Amino acid sequence: MSNLRSGTLLGHPKGLFLLFGTELWERFSYYAMRAILVLYLTDKTINGGLGWSTQDALNLYGIYTGLVYITPLIGGWIADNFLGQRRSIIIGGILMALGQFTLALPNSMVDPHSVTAFYLGLGLLIIGNGMFKPNISTMVGDLYEEGDNRRDGAFTIFYMGINLGSLLAGIIAGAASAAYGWKAGFLTAGIGMVISLITQMVFAERLLGNIGKEPAAKRAAAMNKSGKQEPLTKQERDRMKVIMIMGLFVVIFWAGFEQAGGLMNIFSQQYTDRMIGSFEVPAAWFQSLNPFFVITLAPIIASIWVKMGPKEPSSPIKFAMGLFFLAIGFLCMIGAVMQQGGDLTVKTSMMWLVGAYFFHTLGELCLSPIGLSMVTKLAPLRLASLMMGAWFGFNAIANYVAGIIGSQVGEAGPMAIFSGIAIAATIAGVLLLLCSNQLIRWMHGAEGKVVEEEATDAKPVEA
Repeated sequence: MSNLRSGTLLGHPKGLFLLFGTELWERFSYYAMRAILVLYLTDKTINGGLGWSTQDALNLYGIYTGLVYITPLIGGWIADNFLGQRRSIIIGGILMALGQFTLALPNSMVDPHSVTAFYLGLGLLIIGNGMFKPNISTMVGDLYEEGDNRRDGAFTIFYMGINLGSLLAGIIAGAASAAYGWKAGFLTAGIGMVISLITQMVFAERLLGNIGKEPAAKRAAAMNKSGKQEPLTKQERDRMKVIMIMGLFVVIFWAGFEQAGGLMNIFSQQYTDRMIGSFEVPAAWFQSLNPFFVITLAPIIASIWVKMGPKEPSSPIKFAMGLFFLAIGFLCMIGAVMQQGGDLTVKTSMMWLVGAYFFHTLGELCLSPIGLSMVTKLAPLRLASLMMGAWFGFNAIANYVAGIIGSQVGEAGPMAIFSGIAIAATIAGVLLLLCSNQLIRWMHGAEGKVVEEEATDAKPVEA
């Protein structure tokens, strides 16, 4: 790598740990705000909230999280063609910090325009996220040469940073909101974003060298010898089919999983006995269960895949496992509703929620990192960014669907929604198992697995 002279730490370039820290505090900022968004919207105005109905709040939550996944398509394109990743990250970070501080403005300063200020803050967060999210991850990959076997380990370290930021967010923002009001929670999110920006601006030149400075399109133009585009081969078309089909199953998974920030968040606030002795656990703390489980389970699951060696399941099988774990998590939520017995004044045990988050996280670890890895293995090189953008698009659809599902709770009731998601996830998992051999055929050995007629193909790529 040009101008990368910083040496290594734990066998990785030191730049990885700079990007880890930058992402950690950015994710802290995002999840701190996410943990209290729906609660702030639905709280009574007398308590400093906006007094919205649960349905309106969950609809907005679905639209917001959907846009958060779509805007990286635009931000990635702008960085690739005009700004470069480093400048995009700084611009995105500044916009997100401004967004959080806009949300944190005291009501006395923004009345009677508090809703307008709220929308302005959300808009700044959405645009800033679009500039930041796709570019920080790409820079992690740019730290390593093609074929460097440390890359998977690097993304594991980076993924832990994301979840450490998320873990701290629920606890700190939840405690700040409980003690000083909702605006204090948004203020902590803004401070987190400022720390992320300062970390990047102080150390980037020394630890990253030239990485992320030059737009990717300019770099690619310099490397391209024949300016002609060849049509896609049959193998490339088959592999793209796999990405699109697996994306449909991703929508089903995340539409259920994303109830964590909406419907399950409200369930923890209104219907869960959160008392431990005389201490009441803030509802926002439950948002930290998922990242806590990711941090503790990720190394175990990663080592299980390694130990399985040639018996390691293919991506379609891992996706099916993820869907089954999601269904088991919602069985826990069904248990909580059954404990209520139809009486909404009854508070249910916290252990139902803990169990749901545990199984949902197992599902996430079988699906989320596997999906990103799969796209990089299957996408034709010249369409890699486009296909990764399409992958984020599936997440966007899922988040929008999640908002619609959650907003129906008033009419259908939690039992119908929790059991409906559990049944849909189980059916989807079974369907994926039935399709897995055909999908592996279409992968043409990309994961080192071949089925029947593929046995004569070229040597499979190392997963």
